[in-house]
Amino acid sequence: MPGYEMSEPRLRCVLPFEAVPAEVRLLRKAAAKQLNRWGVTAATDETELLVTELATNVLKHVGEGVSATLILEWRGERLRLEVHDKSRALPTPKSAACDEECGRGLHLLAALAADWGTVLTAVGKAVWCEVAITSGQTCRRIERAVEALEQYQGRRSGDLGLLGGKREAALDESAIALIADILHWTAARGHDPDDVLDRAQVHYEAEADAA
Repeated sequence: MPGYEMSEPRLRCVLPFEAVPAEVRLLRKAAAKQLNRWGVTAATDETELLVTELATNVLKHVGEGVSATLILEWRGERLRLEVHDKSRALPTPKSAACDEECGRGLHLLAALAADWGTVLTAVGKAVWCEVAITSGQTCRRIERAVEALEQYQGRRSGDLGLLGGKREAALDESAIALIADILHWTAARGHDPDDVLDRAQVHYEAEADAA
Protein backbone atom coordinates (compact mmCIF):
# COMPACT_ATOMS: atom_id res chain seq x y z
CA MET A 1 0.00 0.00 0.00
CA PRO A 2 1.30 3.51 -0.80
CA GLY A 3 2.63 5.87 1.82
CA TYR A 4 0.93 8.60 3.76
CA GLU A 5 0.59 12.36 3.79
CA MET A 6 0.33 14.67 6.78
CA SER A 7 -0.41 18.34 7.27
CA GLU A 8 -0.85 20.61 10.28
CA PRO A 9 -2.89 21.39 12.29
CA ARG A 10 -4.40 18.01 11.48
CA LEU A 11 -2.31 14.87 11.12
CA ARG A 12 -3.61 12.93 8.15
CA CYS A 13 -2.75 9.53 6.72
CA VAL A 14 -4.12 8.22 3.38
CA LEU A 15 -3.99 4.46 2.70
CA PRO A 16 -5.45 3.13 -0.57
CA PHE A 17 -6.22 -0.61 -0.50
CA GLU A 18 -7.97 -3.41 -2.36
CA ALA A 19 -10.91 -5.14 -0.69
CA VAL A 20 -9.40 -8.60 -0.27
CA PRO A 21 -8.80 -10.46 3.04
CA ALA A 22 -5.00 -10.27 2.84
CA GLU A 23 -5.11 -6.51 2.17
CA VAL A 24 -7.49 -5.96 5.09
CA ARG A 25 -4.93 -7.52 7.42
CA LEU A 26 -2.18 -5.28 6.00
CA LEU A 27 -4.44 -2.26 6.35
CA ARG A 28 -5.08 -3.01 10.01
CA LYS A 29 -1.35 -3.28 10.68
CA ALA A 30 -0.62 -0.10 8.72
CA ALA A 31 -3.19 1.82 10.77
CA ALA A 32 -1.68 0.55 14.03
CA LYS A 33 1.80 1.53 12.82
CA GLN A 34 0.59 5.02 11.97
CA LEU A 35 -0.95 5.51 15.41
CA ASN A 36 2.36 4.47 16.93
CA ARG A 37 4.09 7.16 14.83
CA TRP A 38 1.63 9.72 16.14
CA GLY A 39 2.01 8.51 19.72
CA VAL A 40 -1.67 7.62 20.23
CA THR A 41 -1.23 3.90 20.88
CA ALA A 42 -3.97 3.90 23.54
CA ALA A 43 -6.52 3.98 20.70
CA THR A 44 -4.92 1.10 18.75
CA ASP A 45 -7.29 -1.70 19.81
CA GLU A 46 -10.45 0.20 18.88
CA THR A 47 -8.88 1.49 15.66
CA GLU A 48 -7.75 -1.96 14.49
CA LEU A 49 -11.19 -3.41 15.07
CA LEU A 50 -12.95 -0.49 13.39
CA VAL A 51 -10.60 -0.57 10.40
CA THR A 52 -11.28 -4.29 10.03
CA GLU A 53 -15.05 -3.76 10.12
CA LEU A 54 -15.00 -0.83 7.70
CA ALA A 55 -12.75 -2.57 5.19
CA THR A 56 -14.60 -5.89 5.51
CA ASN A 57 -17.89 -4.11 4.80
CA VAL A 58 -16.43 -2.92 1.49
CA LEU A 59 -15.36 -6.47 0.66
CA LYS A 60 -18.77 -7.94 1.50
CA HIS A 61 -21.14 -5.28 0.23
CA VAL A 62 -19.29 -3.50 -2.59
CA GLY A 63 -17.25 -6.37 -3.98
CA GLU A 64 -14.07 -8.34 -3.49
CA GLY A 65 -11.07 -6.75 -5.15
CA VAL A 66 -12.56 -3.26 -5.55
CA SER A 67 -10.39 -0.25 -4.84
CA ALA A 68 -11.02 1.78 -1.69
CA THR A 69 -9.20 4.21 0.57
CA LEU A 70 -8.76 4.48 4.33
CA ILE A 71 -8.12 7.95 5.72
CA LEU A 72 -6.90 8.45 9.29
CA GLU A 73 -7.10 11.97 10.67
CA TRP A 74 -6.07 13.00 14.17
CA ARG A 75 -6.89 16.36 15.67
CA GLY A 76 -7.09 17.09 19.38
CA GLU A 77 -9.07 14.48 21.27
CA ARG A 78 -10.60 12.73 18.25
CA LEU A 79 -9.23 10.22 15.77
CA ARG A 80 -11.35 10.05 12.62
CA LEU A 81 -11.45 7.04 10.31
CA GLU A 82 -12.97 7.25 6.83
CA VAL A 83 -13.28 4.47 4.26
CA HIS A 84 -14.09 5.70 0.75
CA ASP A 85 -15.37 3.43 -2.02
CA LYS A 86 -17.07 3.88 -5.42
CA SER A 87 -20.50 2.56 -4.44
CA ARG A 88 -23.28 5.04 -3.71
CA ALA A 89 -25.33 2.48 -1.77
CA LEU A 90 -25.42 3.64 1.85
CA PRO A 91 -25.20 0.94 4.54
CA THR A 92 -28.09 0.59 6.99
CA PRO A 93 -28.04 -1.21 10.36
CA LYS A 94 -29.98 -4.47 10.43
CA SER A 95 -31.43 -6.36 13.34
CA ALA A 96 -29.18 -9.40 13.73
CA ALA A 97 -30.12 -12.40 15.86
CA CYS A 98 -27.58 -13.61 18.39
CA ASP A 99 -26.56 -16.52 16.14
CA GLU A 100 -26.26 -14.46 12.93
CA GLU A 101 -22.89 -13.26 11.73
CA CYS A 102 -24.14 -10.79 9.11
CA GLY A 103 -25.68 -7.46 10.08
CA ARG A 104 -23.53 -6.82 13.14
CA GLY A 105 -20.84 -4.61 11.60
CA LEU A 106 -22.66 -1.29 11.95
CA HIS A 107 -23.86 -2.19 15.45
CA LEU A 108 -20.26 -2.85 16.46
CA LEU A 109 -19.24 0.42 14.82
CA ALA A 110 -21.85 2.32 16.82
CA ALA A 111 -20.82 0.58 20.06
CA LEU A 112 -17.08 1.29 19.73
CA ALA A 113 -17.03 4.72 18.09
CA ALA A 114 -17.77 8.05 19.73
CA ASP A 115 -19.67 9.00 16.57
CA TRP A 116 -20.12 7.62 13.05
CA GLY A 117 -21.99 8.22 9.83
CA THR A 118 -22.03 7.96 6.04
CA VAL A 119 -21.84 10.56 3.31
CA LEU A 120 -22.14 10.48 -0.48
CA THR A 121 -19.08 11.73 -2.35
CA ALA A 122 -18.44 12.77 -5.94
CA VAL A 123 -17.36 9.23 -6.86
CA GLY A 124 -19.23 7.08 -4.33
CA LYS A 125 -19.53 7.21 -0.57
CA ALA A 126 -17.54 7.41 2.65
CA VAL A 127 -18.29 5.63 5.91
CA TRP A 128 -16.66 7.42 8.82
CA CYS A 129 -16.30 7.07 12.58
CA GLU A 130 -14.46 8.85 15.36
CA VAL A 131 -12.58 7.46 18.35
CA ALA A 132 -12.16 9.58 21.46
CA ILE A 133 -8.58 10.03 22.65
CA THR A 134 -8.00 11.33 26.17
CA SER A 135 -5.12 11.39 28.62
CA GLY A 136 -7.08 9.04 30.88
CA GLN A 137 -7.44 6.36 28.23
CA THR A 138 -5.88 3.58 30.34
CA CYS A 139 -8.13 4.24 33.32
CA ARG A 140 -11.10 4.49 30.99
CA ARG A 141 -10.21 1.06 29.65
CA ILE A 142 -10.46 -0.45 33.14
CA GLU A 143 -13.75 1.31 33.84
CA ARG A 144 -15.13 0.16 30.51
CA ALA A 145 -14.01 -3.41 31.16
CA VAL A 146 -15.81 -3.47 34.51
CA GLU A 147 -18.99 -2.09 32.92
CA ALA A 148 -18.83 -4.69 30.14
CA LEU A 149 -18.22 -7.55 32.56
CA GLU A 150 -21.08 -6.46 34.82
CA GLN A 151 -23.48 -6.40 31.87
CA TYR A 152 -22.17 -9.71 30.58
CA GLN A 153 -22.39 -11.36 33.98
CA GLY A 154 -25.92 -10.02 34.43
CA ARG A 155 -27.02 -11.48 31.10
CA ARG A 156 -25.49 -14.84 31.97
CA SER A 157 -26.89 -15.18 35.49
CA GLY A 158 -29.48 -12.43 35.80
CA ASP A 159 -27.85 -11.33 39.07
CA LEU A 160 -26.21 -7.91 39.30
CA GLY A 161 -26.59 -7.54 43.05
CA LEU A 162 -23.48 -9.35 44.26
CA LEU A 163 -21.24 -7.53 46.70
CA GLY A 164 -17.68 -7.79 47.97
CA GLY A 165 -15.76 -10.99 47.33
CA LYS A 166 -18.67 -12.68 45.59
CA ARG A 167 -18.87 -9.82 43.10
CA GLU A 168 -15.13 -10.00 42.38
CA ALA A 169 -15.30 -13.78 41.91
CA ALA A 170 -18.28 -13.39 39.57
CA LEU A 171 -16.42 -10.76 37.52
CA ASP A 172 -13.40 -13.06 37.29
CA GLU A 173 -15.58 -15.88 35.98
CA SER A 174 -17.31 -13.52 33.58
CA ALA A 175 -13.95 -12.29 32.25
CA ILE A 176 -12.91 -15.86 31.40
CA ALA A 177 -16.28 -16.66 29.80
CA LEU A 178 -16.26 -13.39 27.82
CA ILE A 179 -12.74 -14.00 26.50
CA ALA A 180 -13.81 -17.51 25.44
CA ASP A 181 -16.87 -16.09 23.64
CA ILE A 182 -14.71 -13.49 21.89
CA LEU A 183 -12.35 -16.23 20.70
CA HIS A 184 -15.33 -18.16 19.31
CA TRP A 185 -16.51 -14.97 17.57
CA THR A 186 -12.99 -14.40 16.20
CA ALA A 187 -12.74 -17.94 14.83
CA ALA A 188 -16.20 -17.62 13.25
CA ARG A 189 -14.93 -14.60 11.30
CA GLY A 190 -12.01 -16.61 9.93
CA HIS A 191 -9.29 -15.17 12.18
CA ASP A 192 -6.75 -17.06 14.27
CA PRO A 193 -7.70 -16.86 18.00
CA ASP A 194 -4.06 -17.36 19.01
CA ASP A 195 -3.06 -14.39 16.87
CA VAL A 196 -5.73 -12.26 18.54
CA LEU A 197 -4.51 -13.26 22.00
CA ASP A 198 -0.90 -12.55 21.03
CA ARG A 199 -1.76 -9.09 19.69
CA ALA A 200 -3.83 -8.29 22.78
CA GLN A 201 -0.90 -9.31 24.98
CA VAL A 202 1.47 -7.12 22.99
CA HIS A 203 -0.83 -4.10 23.37
CA TYR A 204 -1.28 -4.76 27.08
CA GLU A 205 2.47 -5.08 27.73
CA ALA A 206 3.27 -1.97 25.69
CA GLU A 207 0.73 0.12 27.61
CA ALA A 208 1.81 -1.35 30.95
CA ASP A 209 5.44 -0.41 30.22
CA ALA A 210 4.40 3.10 29.23
CA ALA A 211 2.27 3.63 32.36
